[in-house]
Amino acid sequence: MKLPSSSATDLHKKNMRHMISMKDFTTQEMDDMMALMALLKQARKDNAIPPLFKNKSVGMIFEAGSTRTRVSFEVAATLLGGHGLFLSPRDIHLGAKESIDDTARVLSRMCDIVMARTNDPDTVDALCRMSTVPVINGLDTRFHPTQMLADLFTIKEHMPEGKKLSDLTLAFMGDATDVCRSLLLTCTKYGMNFKQIGPKKYHMEEEWLKMADEFCKETGANYEITEDLSAIESCDVVYGDSFYWVTQLDEKEERLKAFMPDYVITEALMQRAKPGAMLLHCLPANDKEEVTREALEGNYSVAFDEAENRLTAQMAILVYFTHKYTKKPDEALIKHHETEINNFLEKL
Repeated sequence: MKLPSSSATDLHKKNMRHMISMKDFTTQEMDDMMALMALLKQARKDNAIPPLFKNKSVGMIFEAGSTRTRVSFEVAATLLGGHGLFLSPRDIHLGAKESIDDTARVLSRMCDIVMARTNDPDTVDALCRMSTVPVINGLDTRFHPTQMLADLFTIKEHMPEGKKLSDLTLAFMGDATDVCRSLLLTCTKYGMNFKQIGPKKYHMEEEWLKMADEFCKETGANYEITEDLSAIESCDVVYGDSFYWVTQLDEKEERLKAFMPDYVITEALMQRAKPGAMLLHCLPANDKEEVTREALEGNYSVAFDEAENRLTAQMAILVYFTHKYTKKPDEALIKHHETEINNFLEKL
């Protein structure tokens, strides 16, 4: 007896979208996601989150380690009535004994959404090609869209009354990381001005600036890539990130020498930004390297609100990308299957 797939998720849905970069979404779509975040955050505060991910699962592929991404997705799935599966290289055969294509096809039959945090962008792209459920990029070497959604929401929560995101200027202190690239594209697409401040050797690559140029033409935003610390004086948001990552440990000393002490976010540096400027940091933070503990704990710092909003973002993402494709049975249909199965079991 051959039966079709029993997945409750439509495996042949039209217009299915993945989340690889925030640049692929309109500002209206980003606004919709943030509006959903606000509703879900209030529901969590009221301890009254509706089970919008009930009986659903998110397969979470982790080639790279994580605190916030793993915890936020797993907790988000649980709070919404579903389940998160942690899949490390030790747990699955991704690209080794099993092709990425086949992994994507199998996970699509068993999960309702797939999240992947990878060391190679080709892995995310390959999952998208073959997956019949939405794929969420949990970070690759190009983009970090889930962080961007949390960042935009956090800025909106704390920006001055009467201001819009497009009124603001954000300064990123440091290297052209995946977070820096994502901020450049997300800000300029949203109409926010963006600055990268750091040593010339670590400035943004030309290919990313060309993408930002197109967004600036559409929105009127502008960007500046500079070594000049005085550029911070016109900024409403100051953003920190590590000066090196786990794949750059052989460059650690060289990088720290290039960035320290000039580009470390200190209380004195924050005082040079616009009055009321806020400090964001995607974490983990290396105290006294890219940011001092005094700055991170300052009353202008919203870094830990930002971290909490990773959970808010993941709840919204799980709902936003699956709600259209779920079969919603009525009570009669559930009762029918319960009766059929119980009648069978009684005969065993």
